[in-house]
Amino acid sequence: MISRDEILKPIWYAFTALDLDRNGKVSKSQLKVLSHNLCTILKIPHNISALEEHFKDDDEGPVSTQGYMPYLNMFILNKIQPNFDFMELNKMCWTLSAPKHTSNKNLLISDVDAFKVWCIFNFLSEDKYPLHIVVEELEYFLRKLFAAVGCSWNEGRFEDYKMQLSATKRHLNAWELIELIGIGHFTRGINPQTLSMGINEVCQEIVLDVIKQGYMMKKGHKRKNWTERWFRLHLNHISYYVSEDLIEQKGCISLDRNCCVESLPDKDGRKNLFIIRCVEKSFEISASDKKTKQEWIHAIQDCIVRIRQGLSSAHRESRQKRRELRNRMKAEQEIMENRMRQLQLANESKQAQLEALSKDLQDTSIRGDLVEQRRLKNQTELLDRYKRDLEQEKMARMQMEEQVVEKSSEVEQYWQRMQELEDMYHQLKQALDDERQAKEDEEVVRRLQARLLQEEASKRTELEQIHLQQQEVLSQSQKEKKELEKEKAEKECALQVALEQLESLKLKRQGAQEEYKAVTKKLERASNKTKTWKHKVSKHEGLLRIVQPGNKSPGKMTNWGQAAFTETELDQMEKIWQENKNRSWDGE
Repeated sequence: MISRDEILKPIWYAFTALDLDRNGKVSKSQLKVLSHNLCTILKIPHNISALEEHFKDDDEGPVSTQGYMPYLNMFILNKIQPNFDFMELNKMCWTLSAPKHTSNKNLLISDVDAFKVWCIFNFLSEDKYPLHIVVEELEYFLRKLFAAVGCSWNEGRFEDYKMQLSATKRHLNAWELIELIGIGHFTRGINPQTLSMGINEVCQEIVLDVIKQGYMMKKGHKRKNWTERWFRLHLNHISYYVSEDLIEQKGCISLDRNCCVESLPDKDGRKNLFIIRCVEKSFEISASDKKTKQEWIHAIQDCIVRIRQGLSSAHRESRQKRRELRNRMKAEQEIMENRMRQLQLANESKQAQLEALSKDLQDTSIRGDLVEQRRLKNQTELLDRYKRDLEQEKMARMQMEEQVVEKSSEVEQYWQRMQELEDMYHQLKQALDDERQAKEDEEVVRRLQARLLQEEASKRTELEQIHLQQQEVLSQSQKEKKELEKEKAEKECALQVALEQLESLKLKRQGAQEEYKAVTKKLERASNKTKTWKHKVSKHEGLLRIVQPGNKSPGKMTNWGQAAFTETELDQMEKIWQENKNRSWDGE
């Protein structure tokens, strides 16, 4: 269904063509002729007196577009019949407006092709007057045209043209579009006949809503014979003609939501059959091949689905989506521009604030200079005072440094004394170790001497027994004198051997006694040395406790004699060792 906006576009060109003075007004006589022609083409009964009645209060002169629109809507557009020829309306309006714009131009396309380009422009143009086509719709039309003529799309050339167009304006009017196609700006090198066929195909597809067209065989209803017809598929109907020149139309198949299309099996020697079932009757059609048959079935089914869903043709729907997208982008661009203006205003206000701040800073700097002078004066006075305080502080610091030097010397002496004490402690420890070792050696010699004395006593007891036995033997019997003498001699020999052994034991005992004397002397030297260290330590503030030899009071006894420490000293040492051990555990 053709919308009212699409009908108004060619009428606007006709009204503009009648405006010879270009002041936006047309005489009533010309409007009467225009209205009569519109009523004839739109198949509306024409009321001659309606125009006079409508403008009876305005007899001063020509009528403007705003004045003619109420009459046009009330007496013409509101009474349009759905079966009028839209191309006849376009031709009438083209005839009025084209000579003024195309007569003096040398175009490479015919007037018929220029008319079709004009119709395409009216379909793709925006619904704003004066009419113009935007760059996006121009690209859509050129892509369709290149696809129709079988040429590849040159993106670079179009981008160059779009940049050139953007430098002046971003849209074209109808006559600029016709000139663009007519001079071959984009179609240079394409055969004129091929270009004419391409323009015709695009015009039929976009303007006339010809979804698909082509030759097919149709079965008659009365004679049942098969005849070749030229079929044209629209959204709401399928028209078929004798030939593709469209001179003689043989019939029309109306499509509605109750129609359907189905594929039929081959029969009666006919192949690629399908049937269109309508409410009143059905139509059997035979395509040239399977591909063509499937294309027609799919196209008809798509039209029926669109009718059931209440949708318009694919091109009108696509045009509406593109317009909505452009409007949305335009709205977003306007929002961005408003934001930019707001930012610019904010920037200007900030700039004014900065200028005010700069002025305030200048005033502040002047006041700051005065404050700075006073501050410098105060600073000079403070500086003099600080110098005096600094000199006093310097003198105090020198005194403190002298005290620090004295304290440092005392600390050094203290550290030297501590070092000497540590050395004395190590030497005392070494002396104690030597004393302990001497006592251990004395104990060893003492045990050796005791053992030798024990052996000597046993030998002496044995000799006494032998002597007693000898005396007894001598006193018993003189008879056995010889034997006894003999035995005596033997005993004397044994005695001699025992005496020799006794002598050797005496020598050993003397050597042991000498060793004991040497150990005793060594112990005395160690004791003297300990007493000397005790005297030295007592001079150093009692930092160390001297280990002294035990007194003659009862002490702890061991298997080898009297111990070096008493029981009390051992308990005290054990207590100190336990405290050090507990302290080390607490530190861990």
